[in-house]
Amino acid sequence: MHRIEHLLIEPGKPTQNCYIESFNGKFRDECLNEHWFQTLQQARTEIGIWRQDYNEVRPHSSCGGIPPAKYAALHRQQKAAPATPQPQEIN
Repeated sequence: MHRIEHLLIEPGKPTQNCYIESFNGKFRDECLNEHWFQTLQQARTEIGIWRQDYNEVRPHSSCGGIPPAKYAALHRQQKAAPATPQPQEIN
């Protein structure tokens, strides 16, 4: 058992989860409403293409104008880089 708790927002209160609401709107407008999926494989392919563009190509203002994948890579590099030693004062 994974002990995942499913939390719902109040009906009519999309601002309680604005990031997901924004994503869902873009996904519906730009992907789901643009295609009439006739097979599961077609849906997986088209959604995969949209997801790759959304995460790896499209700049996001919340990531400083770069795609999320690049933002995440830069974040991982910064965390992995050893801290530069600071000179110590000699008394």
